[in-house]
Amino acid sequence: MEKKIFISADIEGITDVTSWSETEVGDVGYDEACAQMTREVSAACEAVLEAGYRPVVRDGHETALNIRHIDLPDGTELMRGWACHPASMMAGLDESYSGAFYIGYHSPAGTAGSPLAHTCDRERIRWLKINGKLASEFTMNALYAASRGVPSLLITGDETICRLAAEEVPQIAAVAVKRCRGNSTHNIHPLEACRRIKETAARQLAAFAKEPYAPAAVPKELVMEICLGTHQAGLSALRLSGVERVDEYTLRYTAKTPVEFNVVRELVQG
Repeated sequence: MEKKIFISADIEGITDVTSWSETEVGDVGYDEACAQMTREVSAACEAVLEAGYRPVVRDGHETALNIRHIDLPDGTELMRGWACHPASMMAGLDESYSGAFYIGYHSPAGTAGSPLAHTCDRERIRWLKINGKLASEFTMNALYAASRGVPSLLITGDETICRLAAEEVPQIAAVAVKRCRGNSTHNIHPLEACRRIKETAARQLAAFAKEPYAPAAVPKELVMEICLGTHQAGLSALRLSGVERVDEYTLRYTAKTPVEFNVVRELVQG
């Protein structure tokens, strides 16, 4: 059976990306952000191919049309556009994958870890918690991967998300490409970021081949709380059975699977 690694890619945790304009199609700095996003994903793909796996990349930012496929190594599969699936940035992942990488990830809403800290929808969601703990997009995506029996192997992005990911998945390898303070980012050189990503991915895959590890068990209940930016934002989600209002800005939902709370999250995002 062919061995595959799933690579979920975002842009806010990419080297040098500091301003919202750099994350939005057609705005100042967006093209260069996409170019570096492509380079960092490519570095991960090179390590995956050299380790004997096939890399499958899910473009997971905004339009999901950010990565230049021609600039990825030959043999890389790229998923572009949205799959209309509640797994969102993990759509396409199933039990056939050996592991998952997360490239360009960022700090969650409710932290000061990045000028671009957010969770899913920066305009609607102030913070999101799962089982009482502040959750990031990595948190939700790693839970989804775990529910499919796929371990999370590598994360890259700002220092804070790398630290938080290691707390949630102690075996994960991390490459912090920047540290942040206020509205500023302190970045390593873009080419150094690519070297570190490739080297770390290669070491992790070699270690994983010698001593594979399974993902942590997904809790039987996932209590999700979402604090919204406006009192109107959650009205559509309240139509779903089981969603309750904690206060004028906060909703709670108890899910049995990560897919269930992703459905609620999508309703909140409109």
